[in-house]
Amino acid sequence: MTNKKSFPQPIPILMAVIVLAAISTWLLPAGQYSKLSAVEKKSFSMTTPDGNITLPFTQRTLDSLGLRISIQKFINGEVLKPVSVPGTYKKMDRNPQGFINILQAPIKGVYDSIDIILFVLIIGGFIYVFNETKSIEKGVAALAYSMRGREPVLMVILILVFAFGRASYGMEEEALAFYPILVPLFLAAGYDLIVPLAVIFGGNSVGGIAAFSNPFSTIIASNAAGINWMDGIYERLLLFVIATIILIWYVLRYAAKVKKDPTASLVYKIDGIVKPPYEVNISNEVVPEKLELKTKLLLILFLCTFLTLIGGVVLLKWWTLEMSALLLGSSILVAILVKMNEKIFIKAFLKGAEDLLAVAFIVGVARGITIVLNDGRVSDSILYFTANVVNHMPPPVFILLLLVFFLFFSLFISSSSGMAVLTMPIMGALAIIVNIPGNQIVNTYLFGMNVMFFVSPTSTLLPSLALVNVSLKAWFKFIMPLVIILFLLCAIFLVAGIYL
Repeated sequence: MTNKKSFPQPIPILMAVIVLAAISTWLLPAGQYSKLSAVEKKSFSMTTPDGNITLPFTQRTLDSLGLRISIQKFINGEVLKPVSVPGTYKKMDRNPQGFINILQAPIKGVYDSIDIILFVLIIGGFIYVFNETKSIEKGVAALAYSMRGREPVLMVILILVFAFGRASYGMEEEALAFYPILVPLFLAAGYDLIVPLAVIFGGNSVGGIAAFSNPFSTIIASNAAGINWMDGIYERLLLFVIATIILIWYVLRYAAKVKKDPTASLVYKIDGIVKPPYEVNISNEVVPEKLELKTKLLLILFLCTFLTLIGGVVLLKWWTLEMSALLLGSSILVAILVKMNEKIFIKAFLKGAEDLLAVAFIVGVARGITIVLNDGRVSDSILYFTANVVNHMPPPVFILLLLVFFLFFSLFISSSSGMAVLTMPIMGALAIIVNIPGNQIVNTYLFGMNVMFFVSPTSTLLPSLALVNVSLKAWFKFIMPLVIILFLLCAIFLVAGIYL
């Protein structure tokens, strides 16, 4: 039995942070900002250490308090939590948190974030039920077969599919199933093993950078930061388009060079002549069955579900209740279309929810950190002292330092949901204090974590490399110029977003 070292799991890390948070309540000075919240969109209520104050529901009130927030964000429900008012920090008596508080914190965290937790579990059920139909695998296989001889066009389509999958519903491990389907096709067309890796893993990775509706990153992070997840979506959609186009250009350029001269392959130069770790019989390739009407309907239903989800939030102001109901309804429609027995459906739905139970607990446990800091009256103290450090820092410098922070911190906390709920409560409040849009803090987290995803050993990179038998050195040689380009692109978007 080998003693294999591995990265700690997110929940033990978060429990350790809860303990550190409790210790901080014994060491740090206690204090609190006044908090402003909207009351039925008719007035503002400002909670102070001395009591509540009712203020007019006007833009002038926000301006007089030094809050650079449009009142329209309160009207639209984009600001979900009470906002710390700059310049109102006041010291208070300590309320140190002990052993019992530490034990209660993750449980209180689950109570406090039950809407997000249920949404995560229901989306897990939907994805599992849909994956049981094998519709995406059948669709990709049929597409790949029909596009033989037009592989560059196929690359474009597949990169878009994998990028959309990650950006919309958080496709990650599911992408691993496509290597045995696509590797033989690209090898038969005269490409090397990096091409299918770049199409599948690269497409999946680039979709995470500007995830427009990913429930495990964008939605959870926005909720933890106290803003609506639609805040900043247009910037993310624009970046999604530009970043995906850059990846497509980068992959097509390399693929054309390898097809013209096989010795230009980085796999050939670094790894030599290698084969994938499974049998690839190109000459007797199995012809996929023609897509049935049922499979086509399932694929249309899948696409329409996420388009409806986005449209419902944008046009009808949906939140977790309505989104969860949509996903539950779509799950039932899938079961009806494939004539799935109710017992099998329930079992599959619960299995999908079970698969995401760890993510749900991560959300709850991480919220427990905020609860300990709030109950110990030190969260605002941390905010106050941090704001004093960065307040005189130019906003572009601050946002770029934060980007680098997320870039490297993601090596230690690989869970996107864990990182979101751990950092966003403080970062979201800090954004208000230092006059930076809250959506830029969320975007910084998204960009930093997912640019690193291309090269992080805690992502799906290592299993992807194993499935194509490509070395880490060859992949780094191929991908690092693109990582630098995407990092600079994200930096430009973040700096521009501060002033727009």
